[in-house]
Amino acid sequence: MHAYLLELASLMAVFSFAIVSPGADTAMVMRQAMVHGRREAILTSFGIGTSLMFHVTYTILGLGLIISKSLLLFSIIKWAGAAYLIYMGVMALRAGKTDLDSVADGAEPARQSALRAFGLGFLANALNPKPVLFFLSIFSALVAASTPGTVKFGYGLVMATCLIAWFVGVSFFMTTPRMRSAFSRASKWINRASGMVFIAFGLKLAATKAS
Repeated sequence: MHAYLLELASLMAVFSFAIVSPGADTAMVMRQAMVHGRREAILTSFGIGTSLMFHVTYTILGLGLIISKSLLLFSIIKWAGAAYLIYMGVMALRAGKTDLDSVADGAEPARQSALRAFGLGFLANALNPKPVLFFLSIFSALVAASTPGTVKFGYGLVMATCLIAWFVGVSFFMTTPRMRSAFSRASKWINRASGMVFIAFGLKLAATKAS
């Protein structure tokens, strides 16, 4: 048990930097919070966390190694993910101004279904081959081959929980009255900036090469 705790601590020491590093997932949650509201941002956060477990599961099963070594599979996932992020970027650029001040208390503009909000987070993370390489590398380097699969799955569950908690915190912060008021005043430019960020991440993903 002590060895497993050391492995988990090592994994979390590396993963904590990945959590707080700005990326497409962070941009997705921030935009969800400011455009659609706290509920949608939290659901998107859970979608991202669930997608992380998806990556961890197939890494444990050995499929991650197959994907990382198959240029065709890697390319399919890469181009699908790049297209998705660029699409989200174009939609953000076309969104224009979002006037939250004109919305009645308790109402939200452009209300999303729970499935759509969850799916946005899940797909943004699932259609990205970079986590394949990330989890494959850290599990190979920090987790012993003799560690049972159930324990490895537990590691992933802890990591996913921490990731969800981080993005839920971002969701709450970005939906405070002060932040929403600031967004309402600058929403046109924020939508444009977030759109460019999504497109930039999509182009960066398209340029990613399998190692």
